[in-house]
Amino acid sequence: MIDDSRTRVLARPFPPRRCQALFALVAIAFLAAPAAAAVHPGQAELVREVARDTGKDPAALDALLDRAQKQQSILDAIGRPAEAKPWSAYRPIFLTEQRIDDGIDFYRAHRALLEQVGRRYGVEPAYIVAILGVETSYGRVTGRYKVLDALVTLAFYYPPRAAFFREQLKTLLELPADHLAGPLDTLTGSYAGAQGWGQFMPSSIRDFGVDADGDGRIDLQGSLPDILSSVANYFARHGWQAGGPVAARAQPDAAARPIEAKDARPQWPLEQLEAWGYAPLQPFNPGEPAGLQTLAGANGPEYWFTFGNFYVITRYNRSPLYAMAVHQLAQAIEAGAGPADPAP
Repeated sequence: MIDDSRTRVLARPFPPRRCQALFALVAIAFLAAPAAAAVHPGQAELVREVARDTGKDPAALDALLDRAQKQQSILDAIGRPAEAKPWSAYRPIFLTEQRIDDGIDFYRAHRALLEQVGRRYGVEPAYIVAILGVETSYGRVTGRYKVLDALVTLAFYYPPRAAFFREQLKTLLELPADHLAGPLDTLTGSYAGAQGWGQFMPSSIRDFGVDADGDGRIDLQGSLPDILSSVANYFARHGWQAGGPVAARAQPDAAARPIEAKDARPQWPLEQLEAWGYAPLQPFNPGEPAGLQTLAGANGPEYWFTFGNFYVITRYNRSPLYAMAVHQLAQAIEAGAGPADPAP
């Protein structure tokens, strides 16, 4: 037989005064307890590093990070990037009539500034415009996530690329206020923590952001001179060659050697690719360094020679699909915008 006397004792209701006393003791213990650990794993170490490197107040950094929220929708989004699609599905996302027409209108509306920036950095204006078109539809869709939420989520809760996003979060916390469009806890951007019309990550703001309007702030959300100059500076610093080729169709023969490129870096002189069975459909310097990309088009494989400037676009986003979309959008915008009106 089981002795249930203890059970019966525990089941008896406490007298009201005893309950009040018990609640008071719990409250006192709670208030006297040491401060809770950092909200996010790894936060304490990150705060120590930033405070050490910048002299910023650790308590203020902790308070800022404590307010950041892990967002499951960010983890879901990074698991299904558009770049995972085949070219036949990716191209229609960005090469729409609306995006082309909007790009032409943007180019025409800001032609003087675009051409000034293009001359200064040696980057064709249509490619600057195309970056803005692919990234944010010319500044209309810059992202709805809080940048701190995005970077905290990916730095602390996304193991596949945690090291990269932790470094971006650290950089964001270290950036001086005059490198940002506003206070840290007000910034919004993409699910990956990219900001502004050109979707710059914190390290890109640090390394390539430009205060082109001379107001003492790099504002990639509200200053068009800063936005355009920063994109152009990014291209120039990565080796863009003004007037250089970007990409061109290739025609393989029946015995063409299969080629699998690891990335978009130009690896062979064009004449070598021709010797392997890939003919250019327009004349090029036979010694021009080139790569070969095979894209899954709507009507079967598409073969493309890609050159140094194509590789530069992949420094903005490493996907060859992205670079091809930027290239084709730029071509359509340039053709549609036409030459500048002659001076009266």
